[in-house]
Amino acid sequence: MASLQNGNIECQIPVELLISRVMQIHASISKLESLRPSKQVNSLFTHLVKLCTPPASIDIKELPENVKQMRESLIVLCGIAEGLLEFEFATFITKIPQPLNNLNLFPYYGNYVKLANLEYNILNINGVVQPKKVAFVGSGPMPLTSIVMASHHMKSTHFDNFDIDEVANVVGRKIVASDAEFEKRMKFLTCDIMEVKEKLAKYDCIFLAALVGMSKEMKVKIIGHIRKYMKDGGFLLLRSAKGARAFLYPVVEEHDLLDFEVLSIFHPTDDVINSVVLVRKPLF
Repeated sequence: MASLQNGNIECQIPVELLISRVMQIHASISKLESLRPSKQVNSLFTHLVKLCTPPASIDIKELPENVKQMRESLIVLCGIAEGLLEFEFATFITKIPQPLNNLNLFPYYGNYVKLANLEYNILNINGVVQPKKVAFVGSGPMPLTSIVMASHHMKSTHFDNFDIDEVANVVGRKIVASDAEFEKRMKFLTCDIMEVKEKLAKYDCIFLAALVGMSKEMKVKIIGHIRKYMKDGGFLLLRSAKGARAFLYPVVEEHDLLDFEVLSIFHPTDDVINSVVLVRKPLF
């Protein structure tokens, strides 16, 4: 089968072969002593992303049990590697003048810009143009989505970045602190989102990062918690994955969102890996 991808005809490899290759890469990654950026680590994850990006007719619910277990392990490993990569680049950027002007040094900066553009367009179509206050849950050491949104799209919005890791927040604050006006609109809070309750009702829109809640059970639990405390009529924007991309990130399915009004589900076919899901909490 052939599929059109970025203007080129690519062969869609058979599912069995794709799974076999993903399992081989998982085995190699599992043997690494460290997931910090290195030639070997970068090569393995680059290969994995290239393998999983093209369209693939994979339904993760139908995978054999051993493949499901491998996938859960792989998502955790991807999350750790992604965090270490962000931390290394974020720390480096804080040591050079005007960090906010050097974000493009991060290798996946372009993907974040594309994803932020996509997400803002989806929000805009659904009436979320210049929200007063936004929360980003799982912002990490390099809060690129918040920064891109605040600087290009939501130019008067106040952003609260939540992360469970204080060290990540310290680095994020340093990046933003280089611009006094920007710093006023961007705060960093260290806490487990499951412990944040009434405060969630202050936000017009809440973003949930793809790797917050890596297991299905935890993801659903976090979504339920946010729904309970967010404002009536408030928006929740989630990141998901489709096809082979589900080997890289957790999947949020429509039946996980029964208590919400589902406004949009968009699955990119380019190098933006994450699907975008926008839901709204009913007014009553």
